[in-house]
Amino acid sequence: MEYDDTSDEIRKALASGGRPGGSRFRTIAIVMISGVLVLVGLLGIGLIPRLQTQKANADIPKDNSPIVNVIPATRGSAASEVSLPGTLLPYQEAPIYARTNGYVKRWLVDIGAKVAEGQLLAEIDTPEVDRELKQAIANREQVKAHLELDRTTAERWKGLLERKGVSQQEVDEKIGAYEARKADYAAADANVQRLQETKMFQRVLAPFAGTITARNVEVGQLINAGSSDRGWMYRLAKLATLRLYINVPQNAMRLIQTGAPVDVVLQEFPGKPFPGKVVRTAGALDPQSKTLLTEVQVPNDKGELLAGLYATVRFKVNQPTPSIILPSNTLIMRADGPQVAAVAENVIHIRKVTLGRDFGQQIEVIAGLNEKEMIVTNPPDFLREGVPVRLAPPPAPPATAAAATPAPATPAAAKPAPVAEKK
Repeated sequence: MEYDDTSDEIRKALASGGRPGGSRFRTIAIVMISGVLVLVGLLGIGLIPRLQTQKANADIPKDNSPIVNVIPATRGSAASEVSLPGTLLPYQEAPIYARTNGYVKRWLVDIGAKVAEGQLLAEIDTPEVDRELKQAIANREQVKAHLELDRTTAERWKGLLERKGVSQQEVDEKIGAYEARKADYAAADANVQRLQETKMFQRVLAPFAGTITARNVEVGQLINAGSSDRGWMYRLAKLATLRLYINVPQNAMRLIQTGAPVDVVLQEFPGKPFPGKVVRTAGALDPQSKTLLTEVQVPNDKGELLAGLYATVRFKVNQPTPSIILPSNTLIMRADGPQVAAVAENVIHIRKVTLGRDFGQQIEVIAGLNEKEMIVTNPPDFLREGVPVRLAPPPAPPATAAAATPAPATPAAAKPAPVAEKK
């Protein structure tokens, strides 16, 4: 049997009691037990809060992404309407000037008068032209007399040449003088005709049928021939048909077709649009404003419309592929142009868009979006490409009036009146 030294040492230590060797062993045991307790305490301090945190986090949504409201991108109606301003103008208008110098002898029509083509409007007294005409007629008679003399002389010299009485050179000179007199007479006669026509201009006539819209002439007023700024006598306009010139922006020019009907709306006639028609376009955009000049004509046989009125032209067209319409609060305006925030698989995608017409609370998008894409409304500033988001639940439908109003209480059933017993 082997002898166990360790057991003997332990027994000796226990038996020694308060001896130095036993005190050392107890100290080591206490230190070891204390270390184990400290280690267990530290583990408990770190583990329990972690378990509590995990339990608390189990009740909190794991997705902390921002919540956004979205709407689908939808196309507008195929029946589109474009409204553009313009000013009603006469179909034909012309200032009437004097073609001769003189003084106003009388005027016969005033503003608002309807005149026919060729009607006399005013007369001009032309004393200087009359004297020039008399002088021209006298000069023409003088030239005519010299012409007759040169004609007779040339015929006589031709006869002398046949009898060998004069030379051929002398005969040619007489014939040349006669031809020169013929040219002088033609010039004098043309001068007389010019002055006669100028004298005819003392009668101012209407060049076409229309309405006198302005008068700038008085009796005794000095009139000078020509078209100076204030030298006109009348303004004549044809008002049976009016025209408007409107500037169609580039993004709407494809909607304008020659011959298309339009409605002309005026504030002075609420609820009463006047029919019109597109008659022509300029065929090219203005290089400065990038607009297409378009002419619209409006019948005015009843004279209800006046030239100079401000009007709005409404075009009704059918678009084969309507543009996408979005609320104005979906736009993101940044330095690189207008954008919108689209959501696909709960991730933000910034789309650059090209805008069309502005309808106030809505805006037309002509490029940059596809139909049915989900677009963020009232996008916050921190939205960027690739930001994860959560979609807000759709709003609950409003409660109906019947559901909101409590049902009236059912009255208690009336008890039947007691019946008297028959005796």
